[in-house]
Amino acid sequence: MGLLSKVFGDLNAKEVKKIETIVDRIEELDEDMKKLTDDELRNKTEEFKKRIRENGESLDDLLPEAFAVCREGAWRSLGMKHFRVQLIGGVVLHQGRIAEMKTGEGKTLVATLAAYLNALEGKGVHVVTVNDYLAKRDAEWMGRLYNFLGLSVGCVIHEVEGEDRKEAYKADITYGTNNEFGFDYLRDNMVIYKEELTQRPLNYAIVDEVDSILVDEARTPLIISGRGVDSSTMYRSANSFVRNLRLDQDYKIEEKDEQISLTDEGVKKSEEHFKVENLSDPDNMELNHYINQALRANYMMKKDVDYIVKDGEILIVDEFTGRLMYGRRFSNGLHQAIEAKEGVNVRSESKTLATITLQNYFRMYNKLAGMTGTAKTEEDEFREIYNMDVVVIPTNKEIQRIDNQDSVYASEKGKFKAIIDRVCELNKTGQPILVGTISIEVSEYISSMLKKRGIKHEVLNAKNHEREAEIVAQAGRLGAVTIATNMAGRGTDIILGGNPDFVARKEMKKEGFTPEQILFAVGFEPTSDEKLEMARNRYKELMETVSKDKEEEQKRVVELGGLCIIGTERHESRRIDNQLRGRSGRQGDPGLTQFFISLEDDLMRLFGGERMQKYVEKFGLAEDEAIEAGVLTRQIEAAQKKVEGKNFGIRKYVLQYDDVMNKQRETIYEQRKSVLDGEDVNGYIKNMLYELIDGIIDPVTMVSKYPEEWNFDDINDGLNQITSKYHNNLKYSEEELQNLDEEKLKEDVRKIFDELYREKEQEIGTEQMREVERMILLRVVDNRWMDHIDAMEQLKNGIGLRALGQQDPAVAYAKEGFDMFDEMISDIREETVKYCFNVTLETKTERHKVVKSENASKEEFSGEQSGMGNMAGEAPSEEKAPKREPVKRKEPKIGRNDPCPCGSGLKYKNCCGKGK
Repeated sequence: MGLLSKVFGDLNAKEVKKIETIVDRIEELDEDMKKLTDDELRNKTEEFKKRIRENGESLDDLLPEAFAVCREGAWRSLGMKHFRVQLIGGVVLHQGRIAEMKTGEGKTLVATLAAYLNALEGKGVHVVTVNDYLAKRDAEWMGRLYNFLGLSVGCVIHEVEGEDRKEAYKADITYGTNNEFGFDYLRDNMVIYKEELTQRPLNYAIVDEVDSILVDEARTPLIISGRGVDSSTMYRSANSFVRNLRLDQDYKIEEKDEQISLTDEGVKKSEEHFKVENLSDPDNMELNHYINQALRANYMMKKDVDYIVKDGEILIVDEFTGRLMYGRRFSNGLHQAIEAKEGVNVRSESKTLATITLQNYFRMYNKLAGMTGTAKTEEDEFREIYNMDVVVIPTNKEIQRIDNQDSVYASEKGKFKAIIDRVCELNKTGQPILVGTISIEVSEYISSMLKKRGIKHEVLNAKNHEREAEIVAQAGRLGAVTIATNMAGRGTDIILGGNPDFVARKEMKKEGFTPEQILFAVGFEPTSDEKLEMARNRYKELMETVSKDKEEEQKRVVELGGLCIIGTERHESRRIDNQLRGRSGRQGDPGLTQFFISLEDDLMRLFGGERMQKYVEKFGLAEDEAIEAGVLTRQIEAAQKKVEGKNFGIRKYVLQYDDVMNKQRETIYEQRKSVLDGEDVNGYIKNMLYELIDGIIDPVTMVSKYPEEWNFDDINDGLNQITSKYHNNLKYSEEELQNLDEEKLKEDVRKIFDELYREKEQEIGTEQMREVERMILLRVVDNRWMDHIDAMEQLKNGIGLRALGQQDPAVAYAKEGFDMFDEMISDIREETVKYCFNVTLETKTERHKVVKSENASKEEFSGEQSGMGNMAGEAPSEEKAPKREPVKRKEPKIGRNDPCPCGSGLKYKNCCGKGK
């Protein structure tokens, strides 16, 4: 990039310069906006909407004026006015790009500019945050500005349900988390009536902490699942078996690739233990699965690093933010294996009902923008996957923070001793310290060491996240020592000397003010309510008192050098390290950062290479001695780049496979949407009928061009399968055969079936028949789609082996996935047509959900897959109906993942249903 900068100049600076000409026009309007009354300023919103609606003005035309109105509105409603650099950030967001802004530069306020402007179209704006706390806080806080300017605001978090959730999506601007938005999209594509839909078409999204959501979380798809088979006994049995295995002798671990597998000796032991002849036999595929997941759970998944046990439940710890992921479960049986390992209740395996990756969900928005403190290192990924570039926004004040070279130790023990010594040394002076760790385990280990040294401190990790805002708000106080897991998206600024607003609110809560009164007190909206006015006056008094008390403390902390950040380990991604660094030195404050590293750290051990070892051996370091050299820091960053490249490859791999499913998902969901919208699907079903007829006739007529040689018995047999009312109606004399061709044959058959369908319509009633058609199509599509998701998952799990035959697995997956989709569409066509011909007056026309939601969490619907009910298996009620009724089912339908009725204990698809 250095050479490119010399030739072309700083490309980022050029982009910023272009935007500054727009910002000049916004600032020129400032005086005009100041002159407007509150009502006149509010009326500007309606004026803008009218200009879009009636004059055809674009959002770009309105941008300078709209930003100026929003800026003035923010001053009057929030007491904050957008700085020039924040206006630049707002323009970048409106352009559908990523604004990289350092911590403390006010990204929350920046988003209001683009959100306000884009909400004027009336199509909805989604502001996406990383957790419920931030979504609720920002919706309430920034909502005062939007309400002041006449726009509505909604908030979609876990506890918001039913009509409230629908109303939140109808608002001009909706705040929520990425998971809630994504799962609502999937749920909307499982509803059976249009009135149950929650979301509007996806228009414009601003993603806060965009790197965390679109990069870090992109490896894990969103999955809605229902109850599957109960395999708890097998998971416990596999768990007790693997616990007696020995590393390298019975199993081996490839740490770099995060793979674990049995050795030949381990395979032999498992065959003896489970009394099977050949573990690799396809019949033992399920057993293999249980053993592999038990191995992974016991020897690769670490308690208090990857998960915690709380109230008899396994809770996942987000590896990037250190937060607990409530409601989420590891997929593919790993969660059950961990439950068996930890001795808690093993829940049933789940069946996937709907799934999508975050990448494909967010790519569906008409326009997507993002903001974060760290995105430039991932710009290539943002360009390739989301078609977004990154613009680095200048800081409002120059950065004063000092970033020291990494301190490298030979052993982990020496590193931790050095960290504790450094904390004790700085704590004596009173300088606030934030120790950043990458796991709960390390944060608690450092906490125990500090306790031994008598250092008072706070610990922030997934186990006590409830006090998150309070701990972070006071981390900049004199003498404060805070240990925290990854600080991405914490959303609360660390203010030197402490956060006066937080202290004032806390004091008001003690004094008995309600949350609503406190929320109103911090705003600027006028009121005639005495209690609200009293709350506001009390808040002002407390802020003045607390701010004065804090002035001296703040001055002292600044003199000591500001907040000191100590990193206990380099993360796999440079970006996460930069996020931790960014907590210090906000808004021109002084600060200091340094990472302490040992050659025993996972990153160094796996990716640092022999070169790092040679450097340390060359200096002959003692355990507690360190090297601080630029060459080592560069070597560490090179190791991080290796891992970043590997992780990008994994995310691309996930996306590559989901892209195949995405095209299929779009087709199916589009079909469902047309049914929900109440479209007349009669013509669609007629086309299905004609395609089905063609599929029966074509194989017979292909044999010969002479009608005399066609096997009409085969054709009649096939047509009888559609409806028993057909009665072998296809008969031709010898003379008629002379003039018959394939097209004439098809036309004759279509006429017969058109007449039969008319008779069915008269029997049922035209209006009722239209609803029956919609009901049938909806249920058949839902049932077949779920089976298809399962089949595609099975295909994906085994497709990697194609690489052994010099075949690209992704290409093979796309090709075979397309063939399977084609087959599914064919099945949908056949089932739908047959059901339509065989409905009776007794058929219930109510639509039934494929999944009955019982105590559904946001990611997992606990329900059963319902069959076609009264409609699916009923033979026509006429007495003369022949015994040979193709859609009659004497026994309940056996699902592919249900236990096989033969009693083998295997799933149906792997036993008697194999190949069906």
